[in-house]
Amino acid sequence: MKIAVDARELEGHRTGVGRYLHELLRAFAATAAPRAHEFVLCSSAPIDVTAYEDLRIRSVNEPGRGVAWEQLTLRTVLKREQPDLLFAPGYTSPLWTSTPTVLVVHDVSFSSHPEWFSWREGARRRIITRLAARKAARVVTVSRFSKSEIEAHLGVAPARISVIPNGVTRLATTPATGGRQPTVLYVGSIFNRRHVPALIDAVALLARRGVDVDLEIVGDNRTSPRIDLRHHAVVADVPDHVRIRSYVTDTELADCYSRAGVFAFLSEYEGFGLTPLEALSAGVPIVVLDGPTTREVYGEAATFVTAPTPVAIAAGIERALFDEDERRRVLGLADDVLARHSWNSSAAQLLELFADVARDSDRSHDI
Repeated sequence: MKIAVDARELEGHRTGVGRYLHELLRAFAATAAPRAHEFVLCSSAPIDVTAYEDLRIRSVNEPGRGVAWEQLTLRTVLKREQPDLLFAPGYTSPLWTSTPTVLVVHDVSFSSHPEWFSWREGARRRIITRLAARKAARVVTVSRFSKSEIEAHLGVAPARISVIPNGVTRLATTPATGGRQPTVLYVGSIFNRRHVPALIDAVALLARRGVDVDLEIVGDNRTSPRIDLRHHAVVADVPDHVRIRSYVTDTELADCYSRAGVFAFLSEYEGFGLTPLEALSAGVPIVVLDGPTTREVYGEAATFVTAPTPVAIAAGIERALFDEDERRRVLGLADDVLARHSWNSSAAQLLELFADVARDSDRSHDI
């Protein structure tokens, strides 16, 4: 089977969808017959494929950007390559192509909460994702919650949506010298719905009470309207307690997890929420906002916060950091949660789905 992949998210720093695709490709390479399929990575810039050398894989790059590249250039590449299907891992895909498409829609926050997006960005996402999802041979999503949201907001029939959860990436962490520190770690793109300013305020509240806590934030700031987090830390009078970086390497990220005392992820809307699982795999208790996705993904292996307020967040952080019974409870449940999430399992399910789509396409051509 020849599988084309919209691989633009592998260009430059891999975050979000880029990390998702990277882990899947590595897992495809770990399957029983990794060279049974040909993968064609389609992008607008060269991609290093050495991490996937066990696959039959090559990179095809054509210059361009944005919607024009996706809708025109990628369509031309597909017509030339004639793959059995296109795997589109990032919400959208070409609307005018005869190539069967497996489209991944991680969440539909842009439809369920349009107030979180600029008018232009929100409209683009709502229109193209809706059309792409309706055209796709199959839609893949990462949780039962997201499946229900796709049905409600994109109008896709349940039978055409497959739930294939993310795996968990176990980074090569090593115990920090002197043990874990009273550091709160946040990793992930920074959206308004993830309440990072409230997390800073919670750390400030703890500092005013004499609790020695630092906050480390790793993620690209995508708030809209934009929030200056460094200025927010100054106003909250904790600039010396807050460190902000937009990106770190995998080695640096492993070091962050090794040093952290607790991981905080106060998002009120997620399709999945990958980084808290990474924290659990590194032995870091997690503090998350209570909701349908967090209960589905993390089970009871979390300290749950009922509201994204500084007071509630501070209470959750203090409990997860200093209450040894709570830490043991969360980490004691982590193994069962982590066992449910494997990139190898996700890749195997996707390959089965790809085969089904290719067979259905062949049958339709025979009619």
